Amino acid sequence: MHFVQMWVVPDEAGVTPGYEQLEIDAELLSGGLVTVASGMDRHRGASAIRIHNRHAALYAARLGPGQHVILPEAPYLHLFVARGSVDLEGAWVLHEGDAARFTATGGHRVHAYAPAEILVWEMHATVTL
Repeated sequence: MHFVQMWVVPDEAGVTPGYEQLEIDAELLSGGLVTVASGMDRHRGASAIRIHNRHAALYAARLGPGQHVILPEAPYLHLFVARGSVDLEGAWVLHEGDAARFTATGGHRVHAYAPAEILVWEMHATVTL
């Protein structure tokens, strides 16, 4: 078992820190991006954990050999490889523990040659409190 701790700054002051967990194993079988946590209006009512940042969402994907996902379009993206290795548009191979940050982009294809798990933060604004 691996634990990855990530956090995003809330978009309002005075928010009490909290902890939640969400079982997404069944959704991960689809091979696509699964929304894990979000403060975005478009995810309201979804099974994702609600966070206190209306400009951010966290996705996870479990990819089998030959599967791929397309990264969302956003001003800021952060891709983290939690397990395995993935190919990013034929330009880079990212291995377990590697990360890539993107600015004003999206639509990139992340391809797995062997089983892999990725986490992707989609962010539409920077937050300064």
